[in-house]
Amino acid sequence: MSDRPRVIVHLDLDAFFAAVEVLENPDLAGKPVLVGGRPEERGVVAAASYPARVFGIHSAMPMSRALVLCPEAIVLPPRHHLYREYSRRVMTILHQTSPLVEQMSIDEAYLDLTDQAEVWEEGVEMARRLQGRVREEAGLSASLGVATNKLLAKVASERDKPGGLTVVRPGEEMAFLAPLPVRVLWGVGPVTAGRLAGMGVTTVGELARLPEEELRAHFGSHGVEMARQARGIDERPVVTEHEVKSVSQEVTFARDVADWGALKQQLWQLSQGVGRRLKGAGLAAGTVAIKLRYADFTTLTRQMALMSPTDEDQVLYRAALVLLKRAWRRGRPVRLLGVAGRHLSPPVGQLPLL
Repeated sequence: MSDRPRVIVHLDLDAFFAAVEVLENPDLAGKPVLVGGRPEERGVVAAASYPARVFGIHSAMPMSRALVLCPEAIVLPPRHHLYREYSRRVMTILHQTSPLVEQMSIDEAYLDLTDQAEVWEEGVEMARRLQGRVREEAGLSASLGVATNKLLAKVASERDKPGGLTVVRPGEEMAFLAPLPVRVLWGVGPVTAGRLAGMGVTTVGELARLPEEELRAHFGSHGVEMARQARGIDERPVVTEHEVKSVSQEVTFARDVADWGALKQQLWQLSQGVGRRLKGAGLAAGTVAIKLRYADFTTLTRQMALMSPTDEDQVLYRAALVLLKRAWRRGRPVRLLGVAGRHLSPPVGQLPLL
């Protein structure tokens, strides 16, 4: 093991779904493009091109709201098979650059270039070349952050979008983070940020000045972790494989559903989908869960442990049906329904791979 600083890169493809659609149809270049569901079907924005973002549109916004902000926006349905193909091209380039690649989603990944770079600055040049290859070979714009750890690399990649490359060199970690809001730190959500604000802390620099003992007293072990992050410390490795923790499917109805028969039918289809995905992955679920969202956005989740792990559709459905009967208030309109298999393992009777 070397004591020299690591070279960690975070790559994030800019407005990925929309960018792919523009590549496939160059006439869309420079226009406000939205990828997502139709407004009349309660669709949401999955991706917005940068010309659309000028109007204040962002991902996860209801499509109906986006079209109020920009009536001339071009709405396209998602083509996930196409996005997966472009993602594979990019990930191939990343794997050609380093054996240590951690893909976080279809459009972002971490790379560890420590062993490829003789000196730290060489890693920056490797990242710059990587960015160029993605642009030239896949036709896509990517924003990159280069730093000594994953936390800093991720925050840096958000600094200069689209197409930027932001570098946080060894020794610059605390100065880079200091003026930023505490929400940039992992694990600091709205509730924690609110509690910190009540203590007079809104920036990472202010957080770093608090004694670790005080943070521990207020937040327990999470406070200790926040103190480390505020000082720019993050020792997590780039992990090349992730264990699948759950398999799920859900549907948002075009119109609220209050009919028990219709809900049961949808639950059966969702259970079949989960079963197919479990079989395809060679896994079985030890727990079945449902997700229920009412028209007023009240969301419930319920789960049940099974006698033994299963990938059988009927077993998954029976458990999900029991949960739905317990959770649903008869006659109350449902907006979203989901089924998930959790606590995954090889199916009973199947030997684990050695």
